[in-house]
Amino acid sequence: MSTLQRVLAITFTGILAIPALACAAGRIHVVAAENFYGNIASQIGGPRVSVTSILNNPDTDPHLFEVSPAVARAVSGARIVIYNGIDYDPWMSNLLAATSGTHRRTIDVAALAGHHAGDNPHIWYDTDAMLVYADKLAQTLASIDPAHRAYYEHRLARFQQSMQPLRARIVMMRKALAGIPVTATEPIFGYMLAALGMKVRDRAFQLAIMNGTEPGAAAIAELENDLKAHRVRLLIYNGQVFDPTTNRIRQLAEASHIPVVAVTETEPAGIQYQDWMMNELSAVAQALRGGHP
Repeated sequence: MSTLQRVLAITFTGILAIPALACAAGRIHVVAAENFYGNIASQIGGPRVSVTSILNNPDTDPHLFEVSPAVARAVSGARIVIYNGIDYDPWMSNLLAATSGTHRRTIDVAALAGHHAGDNPHIWYDTDAMLVYADKLAQTLASIDPAHRAYYEHRLARFQQSMQPLRARIVMMRKALAGIPVTATEPIFGYMLAALGMKVRDRAFQLAIMNGTEPGAAAIAELENDLKAHRVRLLIYNGQVFDPTTNRIRQLAEASHIPVVAVTETEPAGIQYQDWMMNELSAVAQALRGGHP
């Protein structure tokens, strides 16, 4: 089953709580398909924006999402709509086509950052892409609300500065981790692993799981052998997706004394995007410090 089919197959209630659409005078209503884009919108827009994030629960599988009337109303009433693109959230493209919004601005982050169909869609783990998105969002807000252009530019600069410790951490970790072999159940963390210079194995298995298909016998055997023979130092798995195949791989890694780190497709509640990324980098560093040599 493809990602799009999985998206359309199951209604998952409780994943979204849409606030009332009525906004205070002067506030720009922003709807983000994913909450990390919404979080950055809040950081840049501050009290001048009202942000609704649709996928916002890190305890649920974002692929099991189906559009509700409340979501459609939120998108229809938005001044700015932000989504990931490259078929990660195809339901948003369908909503935009189906709802009115002659004055609505849209930001397709993947297209903006130069990603194309077939690329790894988990681009929020690419800090370059997130900085490009933040810049575009600040420009969009300023074009809608030109009287406060300086305000948005100031908040953008503050966001860019706040990203520097994260980017410095990546550079520092790369010096220690470049070339270390790792594997994963899905390519969610792929852009970050690439930034860290780590050698990723078992890509065929990961792509099958991402696309909602059962990995072939050869791909499964290769990953299992990598774990049993300690040809990899770390297993990354999706902490939001639970299925027998990936659960068995995680259990095999643990039985083989291979460190396991869970990453998510949704930002945890109560923290900023930058802190989320830092926490996951810290988990990787900690796992490798205590891992098998």
